[in-house]
Amino acid sequence: MDTLSYKTKSASKETAEKQWFVVDAEGQTVGRLASKVAKIIRGKHKVNYTPHADCGDNVIVINAEKIAFSGTKLIDKEYVRYTGYPGGQRFTSAEELLKKHPERLIEKAVKGMLPKNRLGRSLFNNLKVYVGTEHKQEAQKPTAFDLNSFK
Repeated sequence: MDTLSYKTKSASKETAEKQWFVVDAEGQTVGRLASKVAKIIRGKHKVNYTPHADCGDNVIVINAEKIAFSGTKLIDKEYVRYTGYPGGQRFTSAEELLKKHPERLIEKAVKGMLPKNRLGRSLFNNLKVYVGTEHKQEAQKPTAFDLNSFK
């Protein structure tokens, strides 16, 4: 038996066939949307998924201001940051963040679901989030992606 014909082909950044997808966030729950988008960005939905390479797709999220929270998370959830000075811990509720910068809410959720290393930081660049239905990536001819049918 010829065992050389059974070689596993590993995808790399050069051989990955990247696509552009548009995801509508209207009415979607933050965590569920973020986990599905992170899976697409990582490339786990593809047959040639490789854990150490950027073989995922690019995702454009529109209507970030129409995202939904389950339960009382909109009021109770807090985002913490630190200024670097003593006593410089700052808290922002999800409600405040949704009013001021709704795109950051989705970005934080997706970034938390990516690997905490060099690869995760480079994968995060494959995500674009916009308030409203207009986006700047028309030249890439993105296709609409239905998250409700995606697992």
